Amino acid sequence: MRKIISLFCFLLPVLAFAGQPVEAPQIRSDAPDQYVVVKGDTLWGISGKFFKDPWRWPYIWGMNKDSIKDPHWIYPGQTIALDRAHGTLSIGAPETGGVIKLSPQPRSEESMQSAIPSIPSKAIEPFLSRPLVVTEELLASSPTLIGLPEDRVIVGPGDTVYARGLTESQGRRWQVYRPGQTFIDPDTKEVLGREAVYLGSVEVTKFGDVSTVVVTDAKEEINIGDRLVATAAETAHTYLPRAPEGRIDATIISVYGGVSQGGQNSIVTLNKGERDGLQNGHVLALFSKGRTIKDEGKELTLPEVRYGLLFVFRVFDKVSYALVMQADQPVQLLDRAETP
Repeated sequence: MRKIISLFCFLLPVLAFAGQPVEAPQIRSDAPDQYVVVKGDTLWGISGKFFKDPWRWPYIWGMNKDSIKDPHWIYPGQTIALDRAHGTLSIGAPETGGVIKLSPQPRSEESMQSAIPSIPSKAIEPFLSRPLVVTEELLASSPTLIGLPEDRVIVGPGDTVYARGLTESQGRRWQVYRPGQTFIDPDTKEVLGREAVYLGSVEVTKFGDVSTVVVTDAKEEINIGDRLVATAAETAHTYLPRAPEGRIDATIISVYGGVSQGGQNSIVTLNKGERDGLQNGHVLALFSKGRTIKDEGKELTLPEVRYGLLFVFRVFDKVSYALVMQADQPVQLLDRAETP
C-alpha cells in the first residue's frame, strides 16, 4: 500500500504537467545522435546534451497522460537515442540499437539507488529535513537548551545537555537550531520569517520539566539558548521540473551560507512561497539588473539580462529555497527570478 501511495503522489505532478500546453523544445546544434549514461548523470544533465531547455525533460521524454513512465528508468550503461523528427529522447538497447518500450515496473532497492536522479540530489539532501525557516510564533514556543555539563561552555556528540519544553508525544529525536537572519521582503518590507541555522541533533533520554538529552550529531557549536524542533520526515527526492502555472516574479533575498554571491549549485532564498503559487519542482529564469551608465550626461539603465535557471525544491508559506541549475554569471542578491 505504501508503494502505491508513493507512486500516486509522484504521478500527480506528472498529470499536472501533462495538462499544460507546451512548445516543442529546441534541439542543440551540437546534439549527438546517441549518448551512453554514466554514473553521476542526471535527467536534467542528459537532456541538456540534446536540447537547449533541459528543464523540460518530462516533455522531452514523451511523458504525457497517455504514457506515464516510472521516473527510475535510466541507469548507467544505457544508451539514450535522439529522435530528431519528434524532438524526444528514448532508451535504446546498447547491443541492438533498438528502442525499448517503457512502462512502470518494480525495481529492487539496489536498482532504485543506482537509477539516474532528476537533478543533483546530493546538493539539496541536507536541506530536505531541516527546519530552515521558522515563524516568530514557532520561535517563541520552541523548546530550549537551558543547561550544559558542569564547567562546559559548548558541547559535542555524546555530551549530555538539559532542555525545557520537550513533549514526549513528538518523539525522542530533535534537531538543534539557532535563529539566524530575518527575511524581509525588499519591496513590501514584510517580515517573511527567520532562517533556522541547523546545529545538530539530540535524542531525549528522560522527559520531564527539565528533560535530559544526549547530543548525537553536531555540525556547529551547541550552547545554552539554542532551540529544538522535532525531527521532520524528509521531503521526497524525486521532482518534476516544470514552469509555474501562473506568473511568478520573485527576488533573491539570500544566498545560503551568508555570502553575497553564488553560482551553479548554490542554494538561494526567494521572497515568494506557497501563498504566491510556488511549488516544489517549479523552474524560474534568472535575471540580473541592468547596469546604470551615463550617456551624454544622462543616467540610463540597461535592460535586464537573463543568465540562468533556478529549481525550487522546498517551499514555505512566504519564502522558498531553490537550487541554481545554470548560471552564466555570478548570482547576486536582489537578482530577479520569474516564470521562464
